[in-house]
Amino acid sequence: MPGQTTVRNPARLTGPERHRPPRAVLLAARWVHEGRRLDMQGIADELTLSRATLFRHVGSREALLGKALWLLTERTLETAAGRWEAERPAGELHTPGTGRHINAIVSEAAGLRRLLDDEPALTLRVLTNPLGPVQPGIVAFVADLLRRDVAEFGLVPLTEPDALAYALVRLGESFLYADVLAARKPDVATANRLQRALVEGILP
Repeated sequence: MPGQTTVRNPARLTGPERHRPPRAVLLAARWVHEGRRLDMQGIADELTLSRATLFRHVGSREALLGKALWLLTERTLETAAGRWEAERPAGELHTPGTGRHINAIVSEAAGLRRLLDDEPALTLRVLTNPLGPVQPGIVAFVADLLRRDVAEFGLVPLTEPDALAYALVRLGESFLYADVLAARKPDVATANRLQRALVEGILP
């Protein structure tokens, strides 16, 4: 992870205390990052646990995938924020630049692309579930960025931060996962342009 990370409220990312994730989640995240299929028996064997014990600790395979994807997402958000803060010109908003780095990292994540290719329905369900760990976490992160821009730069958003953050995240999903959702090529440039337009209230 390059550079130092500047996050408005890091507790929103990992809870009140930044506990180390369970070994099973760390291992599952590494497997996803490496493009390996998430196999519960394989995870259990590598951790020298029984399959039943693994299920007691982390729940179903889908639940473990959600935890692993959130861990990877959390690191993506922190990395994106750190990269933008390291290069952000004075007076530039925090939200659009961080969003551009998030889109770039996600679009270049080979492990995620492999997962989307191999198990598109499951992966999208986990990534976009409003009751799961991933989408709500990203929305909370973006909402905090928007509030920071309001406080520091007097940004007047088109709507309140939580609703705007949700719209920005859903817009990003529609372009970054376009190949799975609508048989179209992912379009990072358009996502960047439209998200900036929504944040700054300008014509795209």
